[in-house]
Amino acid sequence: MKQGPDVARPSASGGGRPKRPRAHEVVPPPDPSEATPVEAGRAREPGNWIAWLLVAFVAVWLTHALFTNPGFEWDVVGQYLFAPEILRGTAVTAQLVALSMLIAIALGIVLGVMRLSNNSAAYLASSAYVWFFRGTPVLVQLIFWYNIATLYPHFKLGIPFGGPEFASVDSNRVMTSFTAAVIGLSLNEAAYYAEIVRAGILSVDRGQTVAAKALGFTPVQVVRRIVLPQAMRAIVPPTGNQIIAMLKYSALASVIAVPELLHSAQTIYNRTFGTIPLLIVASIWYLVLVTVLSIGQRYVERYFSRGHLDDGVDRFAALKRRMPILRKL
Repeated sequence: MKQGPDVARPSASGGGRPKRPRAHEVVPPPDPSEATPVEAGRAREPGNWIAWLLVAFVAVWLTHALFTNPGFEWDVVGQYLFAPEILRGTAVTAQLVALSMLIAIALGIVLGVMRLSNNSAAYLASSAYVWFFRGTPVLVQLIFWYNIATLYPHFKLGIPFGGPEFASVDSNRVMTSFTAAVIGLSLNEAAYYAEIVRAGILSVDRGQTVAAKALGFTPVQVVRRIVLPQAMRAIVPPTGNQIIAMLKYSALASVIAVPELLHSAQTIYNRTFGTIPLLIVASIWYLVLVTVLSIGQRYVERYFSRGHLDDGVDRFAALKRRMPILRKL
């Protein structure tokens, strides 16, 4: 009776040199829960333990400083953490970021495609837009749009250059502080997003586009089925970073009196003179929003990275293999 092949597995932690498999033996893949020889060597390095001790020392020191200094006034932080005014400001911040990013993404895609266009007029127009809005501070743009009524007291609809006028509206009624913030943030962000889209499209090999056209694909099918699915892998990570950056940029809208999160905290500490506790309250809510966005970004990136080398890698499992003290977790 013929016997199956022997299964031999080299030991990474046993004494002596691991047994080499014979020609007819089958070596199974290593267990992900066990440390490789390289990772086991790293875990025994003294520098690794020294780094962990330094991190633990800094963490204990910061915790002690935070909870022993009476100036932080944690009781005041707890009092205003869920205050109605703070919650309304958080909701306004979320709305401001969502609207600004939707407009910026739509406009940025158009500008990014124009930057790659063979049409010289489209290329020059998009390049001038990116140059101007990336070259001026976003705070200056917010203040400009908030004071646009100085230049145009009325927004008019009609034929330009002295033609008939069909409708007119007071600029101050239309250009509220929230509207000015959405316009300023979205127009500024569109300039950056155009470069993200352009880089994502350029990351796709041009030979695939040529091959798709040779197979009879229409230009729309080439973009939808060939270019866009591959470009999204390069577009999604910086898009998530830009959304998080937009969340922090939205605090600049407090300068033009938008009742967002930071402005709400400022309104309270102008009455109570508790500047530090209210800034901590605002920071906590910003961290909560950033954490939610980061989790969503991670799942979206994993979806668009399916089939690639980093797909499905459990980084915490790799850390557990390197650190024996974490294997019990």
